[in-house]
Amino acid sequence: MIGDALRMIRVFHDLSQKNAAEKLGIAPSFLSEIEKGKKKPTLDLLQRYACEFKMPVSSIMFFSEEMANPSKSEKLRLTISSKVLSLLQMVAAKAGREVA
Repeated sequence: MIGDALRMIRVFHDLSQKNAAEKLGIAPSFLSEIEKGKKKPTLDLLQRYACEFKMPVSSIMFFSEEMANPSKSEKLRLTISSKVLSLLQMVAAKAGREVA
């Protein structure tokens, strides 16, 4: 889920993977693998996202919780994060931004 959140942050700021990768100091192919969930971002990279997009790392981490056996509060957090991601996708689509 962290890959989805990072992709939506990038899309919301109207950046291509190439432009975002340049700003973050990583290869576009590495960013693509993170967004697809094939690789996990380091804490250092999350900090770079936070600085670049002016948001706390904790907000980014909110989307990244992986839950094996979610408790009630964790289920609620997962539901909320899914709704927020859906809302960001809808906003991006209405703004004519590609979510790929």
